[in-house]
Amino acid sequence: MEYEHLLVEIDRGRCRITLNRPEKRNALSDPLLVELEHALWEADDRKDVHCVILRGAGPDFCAGYDLSGTGRSEREGYREARSIDDDIWQLERNNRRIRALFEMHKPSIAQIHGHCLAGGTDIALMCDMIIAADDALIGFPPARNLGALPNNMWIYHCGPQWAKRLTLTGDSITGADAQKIGLVMKAVPAKLLEAEVEQLADRLVLIDPDLLSANKRIVNLSMELMGAQTVQRLAAENDARGHRAPATRAYFDAVKEKGLRQAFRERDALFGDSIARVDRAEIRDDKGHLVEHED
Repeated sequence: MEYEHLLVEIDRGRCRITLNRPEKRNALSDPLLVELEHALWEADDRKDVHCVILRGAGPDFCAGYDLSGTGRSEREGYREARSIDDDIWQLERNNRRIRALFEMHKPSIAQIHGHCLAGGTDIALMCDMIIAADDALIGFPPARNLGALPNNMWIYHCGPQWAKRLTLTGDSITGADAQKIGLVMKAVPAKLLEAEVEQLADRLVLIDPDLLSANKRIVNLSMELMGAQTVQRLAAENDARGHRAPATRAYFDAVKEKGLRQAFRERDALFGDSIARVDRAEIRDDKGHLVEHED
């Protein structure tokens, strides 16, 4: 398969998959997700690959789903999300593509820098290990007015309270704070991020792939017994329900009237800097920006 939206490199026992739409901040489109699923299973099939590194080109890992409509072809007689079942069907299809990261036998590492938002968190949290730059920003702002999360692994990483705190508000968290709550495995200075990921891949390459598979799968099967796979199916149905909320309808009206960028800008302006803190009080000014203070 020829990849248009990914860079795929096999090197020293690892497969580096780079989201390659930097002009779109690596936004997830239908064609990109088709390519990603193919690249993941191809890497899983190759005997010379022990692990996968998932990363993004340009200044961001992934800013979310491409809501501009580009990259999607509407075909007469096919589902177009006009009914709630159409919506659920399309969300489930995307989830199946992304779930390859969870279901493939070989381990994956997400290498997070810049912004990892919305759909970016969907793919990152499906990886087996996440290493982030300490200044990365991770969050799901569309939860504010675009429905629920269509693919939801948050509770399995950071627990119910922080999952609620971040997804109920759409606020973001830094990579450094994400490490403190277990949302990512580790956060390092941005200049050391690639080296940190590569040294972990070096160690995985020393292990027989069959043993990597056995040890990954027993952990993932434990998560499945806790409902992880079922929750992803329910998340798609729940998101379709969220798409029927008055706020979501108002958002699409705003997009038609003002354009995508302005609709986002007006929504997020209400939340100030949109940053959540983990271990310090959040005191904000009247515009929603954090104020430095003595604890």
